[in-house]
Amino acid sequence: MSLRRTRPPRARDETSASGAFGRRIAGPLASACTVLAVPTIVLIVLGMSESTPGDEFGEAGVGGLSFLLAFLVYATIGALIVSRVPGNPVGVLFCAIGLIGTVGNFAYQYADYAIYVSPGALPLGAIFAWLQNLGIPPAFGLLALSLLVFPDGRVPSPRWRVVVGLACLGIACVVVGYTLQPGPIEFPFEAVSNPIGVDGLRAPMAAATQVGWLLMASSIGLAGIAITIRLRRSTGVQRQQLKFIAVAGAVAGIVLVLNAASFFLSVTGIDTIRIVAVGITFAGLPVAAGAAILRYRLYDIDVVINRALVYGVLTATLAASYLGTVLLLQLAFNTFTDGSSLAVAASTLAVAALFRPLRARIQATVDRRFYRRKYDAARTLEHFGAQLRDEVDLDALGGELRAVVAETMQPTHITLWLRGSP
Repeated sequence: MSLRRTRPPRARDETSASGAFGRRIAGPLASACTVLAVPTIVLIVLGMSESTPGDEFGEAGVGGLSFLLAFLVYATIGALIVSRVPGNPVGVLFCAIGLIGTVGNFAYQYADYAIYVSPGALPLGAIFAWLQNLGIPPAFGLLALSLLVFPDGRVPSPRWRVVVGLACLGIACVVVGYTLQPGPIEFPFEAVSNPIGVDGLRAPMAAATQVGWLLMASSIGLAGIAITIRLRRSTGVQRQQLKFIAVAGAVAGIVLVLNAASFFLSVTGIDTIRIVAVGITFAGLPVAAGAAILRYRLYDIDVVINRALVYGVLTATLAASYLGTVLLLQLAFNTFTDGSSLAVAASTLAVAALFRPLRARIQATVDRRFYRRKYDAARTLEHFGAQLRDEVDLDALGGELRAVVAETMQPTHITLWLRGSP
């Protein structure tokens, strides 16, 4: 019996101790990110005047600013979660992502300036080129861990601890591989050699790095599956929390697929757009997680999902209709005119005329497919409105009204009070 009495206080003490430790480190981590952001911005601005190899992927200039903003968002949201929800490791993980990402971004911009923008102007350019590989890459493994324990700080079940091990092993492989791999550093700093690389270990360290990336990517995918399983089994507040992160994850996945497709199709001239889009969606994950964990206006997420479905399908349909109409009208008008302005004008008018009826039809389809209860309630009220115009028997009308209210609102009790005649 004495053991039963002492265990709960000990658990509370451990929780409070971990929460206090998180609060102690979260503030300094977020502050360090903010302080480090200042020289990073200075280096980015100074480097905008020169074209460097890093510009091929948009990592310098505006792209660098977008990722800097994303990592600052991680640090800020993480510190806010730690301060409001002590003991939840998601906040600490977000702070860690923000810190190592900010350090990696600073190291990248420093090396870019010291090696390419103004060679020799800053010392230790090779060291910072090596250090930047140890910053941003491990952040993806930490992201997998934060998604896996979202929103309550625990894995869905003990068997999911294997995924935690995969993510940690992936981080370790990437860090060790980049640290010890000798020879030229990976793009865009292949002009310098790893200053602390170990001769003879290039092949095994390169393999370790690739395995690490594979493990981190797998752990992110498995964390997404874990969130899907949680969402299917959850109810109440936790279900609303998971909807937030599910929407942000879906948007991030779409952006990454489009980004990869643009590389596969060899689309040129959009390098900055690619990296900025990835940076913004990367920042959307902590924003969604913070809003969900802090439980601010969770009910709005259903409206967001509904509008995203409707306007996403509407945009795709209108774009396809516009392109198809332009092509068809150009073929039809080519016999009368050589220009395409008439076809474009006619297509624009046609799409404008289609907007309202098409939106209404898509909204009805989405409600019928994904929001069946709302759709059925609307149909029931519409049917009752039609009966209301024709019904003259007050008792029958009262019974019908009670039935409609019971079906649409599902109250525990219904009382109908009718005002008597004066």
